[in-house]
Amino acid sequence: MKRTLIFLALTSILQTVSAQTLKDIPYQDGTQKLNGLITSNAGQELPGVLILPAWKGIDNEAKAAALELEKQGYIAFIADIYGEGNIPADNGAAAKIATKYRQDYKAYQHRISLALDQLKKGGALPNKIAVIGYCFGGTGALEAARASFPVVGVISIHGGLAKDPNRPNTGIKAKILVEHPAEDKSVSKEDYDNLVKEMNAGKTDWQIITYANCGHTFTSPESPEYNEVMANRAWNHTLLFLDEILK
Repeated sequence: MKRTLIFLALTSILQTVSAQTLKDIPYQDGTQKLNGLITSNAGQELPGVLILPAWKGIDNEAKAAALELEKQGYIAFIADIYGEGNIPADNGAAAKIATKYRQDYKAYQHRISLALDQLKKGGALPNKIAVIGYCFGGTGALEAARASFPVVGVISIHGGLAKDPNRPNTGIKAKILVEHPAEDKSVSKEDYDNLVKEMNAGKTDWQIITYANCGHTFTSPESPEYNEVMANRAWNHTLLFLDEILK
C-alpha cells in the first residue's frame, strides 16, 4: 500500500520536483540528437531500469515511474526514441511515427540499444538491467527481448504484442512480464496467442497478468481509461518482478 501511495503522490507533484530529480542526458544517433532523462542516483553502481515511454514520447507517467524506481534503489533512464524535433503534438502524429518504428523494428531496437548504453554509462550494473515500457514502449520492451539485448527481464505495460508474422521466433531468453488490460481493443486475440506461442517456442520464463475492467491506458492517471485499483496492482506487480530479477 505504501508503494502505491508513493507512486500516486509522485504523479501529482511531478511538475514541481522533476527538474530537481531527473537529469537531462543528451546523446546521439548519428546526426540525430536524443534527449533522455536519468535519476539523481546515477553513478552509484546500482541495478538499472530502462523506461520506454508511450507513443507521444517522454511523459508524466514515465517520469513518475522513474522517480519511484529511484526510491526503490534503481537507476532509471527514460529513453528518447524519436529524437529532438520529432515529438508528436497529437494522437494522429503519434500514431504515424510509432507505426514507423513498429514496422522498422530494427530502427526501434537500435534506439533502445543506444538508451541502454546511456543507462550503463549512468552507473547501472551491466548484469542487472531490466526494461519496462508503456503502450508503444511496451512494444519496445518486447523488442529488447527479441533482440537478445543483455537484459535480465522486460515488462510490457499495456503494450502492443504483435510482430510481423514473417519474422522468425528467435528464442527469448529474458524473463517476460506482460501487464495486459482485459479490454484493450488495440490487441487482438491473434496477437495475444501468437506472443504466447513465441514465448513457449523459446522456452521463455514468461507471465501475463490480465487486469479486469481496464481499457488500454489503464495505468495513466491522465487518461480517461485510468483504473486506480488495477493501476496500483500493476505497479506492485512491476516492483515485485523487478525485485525478483534485479536484487
